[in-house]
Order: sequence, then C-alpha cells, then structure tokens
Amino acid sequence: MGHDVIKVRGAQHFRQRLLLATLAGTPMRIDDIRADSSRPGLRDYEASFLRLLEKLSNGCSVEINETGTKLRYKPGILTGHRELIHDCGTGRPIGYFLESLLILGLFGKKPLNATLKGITNGGKDPSMDTFRTTTLPILKHFGVPTESLELKVVRRGAPPLGGGEVRVKVPMVATSLTAVTWVDEGMVKRVRGVAYSARVSPQMSNRMVDAARGVLNPFLPDVYVFTDHASGVEAGNSPGYGVSLVAETTSGCLISAEGAAVGGEEEDGDEKVTPLLPEDIGSCAAMRLLEEIKEGGVVDSTHQSLLFILCALCPEDVSKVRVGKLSPHAILTLRHIKQILGVQFSIKPDPSTGTVILTCVGSGYKNIFRKTS
Repeated sequence: MGHDVIKVRGAQHFRQRLLLATLAGTPMRIDDIRADSSRPGLRDYEASFLRLLEKLSNGCSVEINETGTKLRYKPGILTGHRELIHDCGTGRPIGYFLESLLILGLFGKKPLNATLKGITNGGKDPSMDTFRTTTLPILKHFGVPTESLELKVVRRGAPPLGGGEVRVKVPMVATSLTAVTWVDEGMVKRVRGVAYSARVSPQMSNRMVDAARGVLNPFLPDVYVFTDHASGVEAGNSPGYGVSLVAETTSGCLISAEGAAVGGEEEDGDEKVTPLLPEDIGSCAAMRLLEEIKEGGVVDSTHQSLLFILCALCPEDVSKVRVGKLSPHAILTLRHIKQILGVQFSIKPDPSTGTVILTCVGSGYKNIFRKTS
C-alpha cells in the first residue's frame, strides 16, 4: 500500500475511516468537520476515539487545528494492550468504541485486555448484551478462537450519566483471518434475550419480557428472555432499562434487535425524550427482531458493516456472504473499503429471497507480529 494521504471531508463515518486507515497504515486528512455547524469541530466522543487509537498503537500521531474542524492522522503500529483502561465518556455508549477495538485487537502484538467505562446500554449504539450474544460469535466464522474472546458487564450504565464498566478480552489471530462462504441463513429455531433494569423496580424487566413474548410466542414457542436486575454499585449512575433479543437459526446465524428507555437530551436539539413504557420497549424490540428476520441474511442490518470489513481483511481468497437489504451505513462501508483497503465487492441481488449476495477477494491482511513458518 502506498503512503499517500487519504483525504476525506466531513464528520460522517469518522470511526470507520480512521479504523480502515489504521489497518491500511495510511495517513488520513479529514477536513470540514462540522464546519458549518453551530458547534463546529470534533465532538468529545470523537476525540476520545482518537485517544483510544493512540493507546492501541505505537507511534501514531494526531494533529487537530484550533477549531477542531481539521484533523491529520498518521497511524502507528498496532501493539495490543494487556491492561488497557479507557473512559468512553457519556457522549456515546461503549458500543461506539467497541467494534473498532475488536477488529484492531485481533491484529495486535499482544492479546488485548481492556476495561471500558461509560454507557453500556441505551443510546444509538449496540448494547453490551448484543455485543456479547451476537457480535462476538460473528468473529468465530472468520477463524477467531472464540474461547479466548470475552466480554463481561461488570456494571450497567444507562444514559445520561453512565457509570457502567465492561471488560473485554480479544485474542490475536494466528496470522490472518479465514475467508468465509456464509450464505445459508437457516430457519429461526429459538429466541433468547436479556431484559435488564438498573436503579428502577425489577418489575420493569418482567414487563418487557411479557410484552416481547406476547409478540413472538404466536410464531415460536421457544422464547426465553433472562432478566438481569442491577442494584447498588453495579447499577451505574442513571436509572435505565431495556431488552436485547437474539434469534438463533438452524444454521447457527444470530439475528439481534434491541430497545431501551431513553432519557436525557437529544444530541442535536434540546428536546427531552420521554422514556417509553417497558411494555412498548419489549414489543418494539420484538417487532424489530421480526423485521430483521424478514429481511433475511446471515447477520442483521447493524452487523453488515462489521461483516464486510472482516471479509475485506481476509486472505487473498474469495469470501461470499448473504445479507438482507443493504443499510445506508453498509453501503458507505463498502465505498470506504474500496477507497482505503482497495477491496471491491461484487453485489448480486437474489430476487427469489429478496436478499443480496456479496463476494470479494480479501486484501491478504496479516498480523505482522506472528511469524509465519
């Protein structure tokens, strides 16, 4: 890969651009970061994401102009970390940071042990429950030894004040990932889930479970949602409750959907969001799950981007995967992968199922620290 600087504009897809630039070892310049906004420049959580990249690598350099609207980033060498501690703040949940952390952790010099603090559930990023039940098992398909992959929620933390804490362990890949042919989505055989509550009545969890089952049981008898009530120190700093559901198929695919009570202020305006009733959260999450199942594919819409990045990082072998309708986020991911990693996917709709089959030849990405024999 050449070391020409990749130039991009705007604040969208900030993490992903930096993640791919880090993997490619290519410097990046981002201009016009919210240049026309009433609050121009980087947000706190974006600055925090940059600090996380610095902790994971050696020799990376970040230059930001005074207004925070221009950024130069030169990636370092991924080192991994045996005891990384990072406070993600409360601007975005831990889920915002975790996907990139997982991918970068696989290619470090040492296995990654990280403690992340902040918001564990609620907000617009996947909850820690979804990460544990759905995201981590995706890595198994690419040859990552899942017995050494671990995610433990030590404390729950709901918005706006967070106070949650999770511990993550990510193994290094042997030398590279394994290319996949993953097109069989199977039929849904059971639904599992977790309904959690923190600093509210434990009854909230049961109400969400009953509502979710009310939607799902007519289709499927095997629905079991665990309840997890956090109290005292384990409950974080704000009251919150929500549910994460996972449908498991006969071919071992995991499709997830979730919902949570949202309090506090919205990012762009000042309007307060009314917390939903537990019944609404439970039934909405169940409806979302049915939507995701209906779309088809081996992963749900929130995991399409991760799936494509992993395919692009495979050896120079063909990977073939099936997804439902491509999400806008996933389409941009495909563009970034082409621009930064030089991997192009061929996309073929499968009209009989309404799904899409994507094929690519991996970039041959290797963990440079593992000596090949």
